[in-house]
Amino acid sequence: MDGKFLQATDIAGGSFLLLLVASIGASVLLFLGTGWVDRRWKLPVALAGLIALIAALHYYEARAVWQGAGQMPVIYRYAAWLIGVPVQVATVYFFAGALAPVPSGLFWRLIVVAVGMVLARYMGETGAMNATLGFLIGIVGWLYILGEFFFGRLGDITAKSEHEAAQTGMFWLRLIATVGWAIYPLCYFVAAFAGGVDVAKLNIVYNLADIVNELTFALVVLTAALRDQPAGAKS
Repeated sequence: MDGKFLQATDIAGGSFLLLLVASIGASVLLFLGTGWVDRRWKLPVALAGLIALIAALHYYEARAVWQGAGQMPVIYRYAAWLIGVPVQVATVYFFAGALAPVPSGLFWRLIVVAVGMVLARYMGETGAMNATLGFLIGIVGWLYILGEFFFGRLGDITAKSEHEAAQTGMFWLRLIATVGWAIYPLCYFVAAFAGGVDVAKLNIVYNLADIVNELTFALVVLTAALRDQPAGAKS
């Protein structure tokens, strides 16, 4: 593999470049979007912009590593997830907080669980922890977060809200957290327990998943905030 230029047949390398460009574009759009939305939506939209910016920084580095080495050490992905996943959880928290007050204790529980979930998967995948234990801890953390999104205070606030745009937005955020996030433990399981997988194919799957789980997630927040503008114009 050429260390400087992508080859036409390097689909995995192309996906890194695609995510880099898409993440930069999404982060610019989202930060500009903070000026288009009502005041109560500014923080969720800014956090969504931060999600895209974290992705852009990750893919800038990841693209260079892939082109130079033809592989992607897991530390790069987990470093991005360790920051990005808690920011996504915080985004959902403040998304609901734009509709009604949310207990501050819930924020810290969600952040701690999100960090623990990513760390457990990382330690299991790198051998610092039993692979099965790391997988199970990660699953439990993911299910707790989903429980709060669907059935906890965050779910209650959205269900009782009269803002149709916010309800639709939360529906898509929860769907992404349920279906999209499932790809990560599934890939972990395949890599750790099912005899492994081709490195290039694994990175293509991860990169495509990030389009949904990071960029689409962030743009859903902006879309919901923009659609809710008429109702929020009073503030």
